[in-house]
Amino acid sequence: MSQATIDRTVFAELQDTAGADFVQELLQTFFEEAPAMLKELREAHAAANADAFRRAAHSLKSNSLTFGAQGLAAMARDLEVGGLAAAPTAAALAALQDEYERAAAALAALSHG
Repeated sequence: MSQATIDRTVFAELQDTAGADFVQELLQTFFEEAPAMLKELREAHAAANADAFRRAAHSLKSNSLTFGAQGLAAMARDLEVGGLAAAPTAAALAALQDEYERAAAALAALSHG
């Protein structure tokens, strides 16, 4: 797990502010909802639904920033800002999925460490 995946300072500040137990609850919600957001992105891309695409990218970006998942947030932000007009590729969406999996693993490790 690298600094680029999770900003440990952001994660530690969240735990200090909200408490480790509440952060664990937030993480569980994130682990449940993020895959749905990724699916919504893929479906919106396939349907050329620009509004749904932008909303899903925005939600994923915001949630990722909460936990310090900077790389995931940056990728989601690029998709949000560029939208469908930037012609995101299936490869870009697959890379986002891969980054989510790295971030989720790093967050799970941090929450149990």
